[in-house]
Amino acid sequence: MVHPDTEIRLIDPKIGYGIFATKRIPEGTIVYVRDELEIQISEEEFENYNEIYKNLIRKYSYIDKNGYRILSWDLAKYVNHCCDPNTVITGYGFEIAIRDIEPGEEITDEYAFFNLDKEEEVFCEKKNCRKRIKPEDFETYYQEWDEKIKKTLPKIFIVEQPLFGYIDKNTKKELEEFRKDPSNYKSLYNLRYKKLIEY
Repeated sequence: MVHPDTEIRLIDPKIGYGIFATKRIPEGTIVYVRDELEIQISEEEFENYNEIYKNLIRKYSYIDKNGYRILSWDLAKYVNHCCDPNTVITGYGFEIAIRDIEPGEEITDEYAFFNLDKEEEVFCEKKNCRKRIKPEDFETYYQEWDEKIKKTLPKIFIVEQPLFGYIDKNTKKELEEFRKDPSNYKSLYNLRYKKLIEY
């Protein structure tokens, strides 16, 4: 589930749609939570779809740490990649704003942490744009992003959190442990699908 203060807009025919903030979303705000309505597709189920559906699933889903393709039921599936994103997924399974997001700004994240199974071209047009993202990018960048997340994560306890009620009890407990002792931080690497580590 994506943050309620967002809307879908057509960017252009090449990129397609994107999600934009309708109000200011402060740093530390939970922007996406994998809730109980998300569609979960196993590898076996995926292989049984015809190519038309496979292409749609590839485009709009991500692979979780257990190898399931997660297809969001709401606008979250339209969040685009950026090599300098304003949100990032955490080791706790939700995404947070890593800086303030202003009204009208596109919500973006880093696709490298969604267990890519093949290389993809990207169009973020930032100065640091990598042009292509690869399965091995998870290994290359996760520690760098862990450091950014560690700096932002304490702010989740001081900003308004419309999505907090959708976080499961175990994750809430882990967050409380982090709040009491930051050494209990749960790395982004916890989301790595082990089968893809061979990359």
